[in-house]
Amino acid sequence: MPNMPDPKFEQAVLFLCAHSERGAMGLVLNKLVNNITFMDLLRQLRIRPQTRSVPGVAVQFGGPVETGRGFVLHSPEYSAGETTAKVGQNVGLTATVDVLKAMAEGNGPRNAMLALGYAGWGTGQLESEIQHNGWLTCPADDYLLFGQQLQGKWDYAIRKLGFNPSQLSRDSGRA
Repeated sequence: MPNMPDPKFEQAVLFLCAHSERGAMGLVLNKLVNNITFMDLLRQLRIRPQTRSVPGVAVQFGGPVETGRGFVLHSPEYSAGETTAKVGQNVGLTATVDVLKAMAEGNGPRNAMLALGYAGWGTGQLESEIQHNGWLTCPADDYLLFGQQLQGKWDYAIRKLGFNPSQLSRDSGRA
């Protein structure tokens, strides 16, 4: 929502990966990490690409928690066995170096989003933020999850709800 007080989440689009009575975890889908590339990350992890043409994967800001930890949200045809979690009907999440090695070898998922860090909420925190008009929710789709045009995702998500983003107000209330 426009009244989000935390600048890290200003016009952020998040995918909720896990939600339980203990809290919630999600990944920001539309913000980049500006100071690192996929090749930089591979070098830091001592992963050598097996081919000369490594896919151009953006390194995205997944959220402010554990920003040194990586997550790959991906299409369901890829699996790293027990280290891949099913986090949606057609979405997997792998947080091990195996998926990065597979991507560097050209054997990774068909669609992928690489994020450093995640967004986390304690017990009841996300529910409270939603009640206080901090977040809007909409169904995820391939464009929101894996689309390369990060700048347009917030507008797109709002429009999926059936209204123009200019109709949102920084003031909130209850009917």
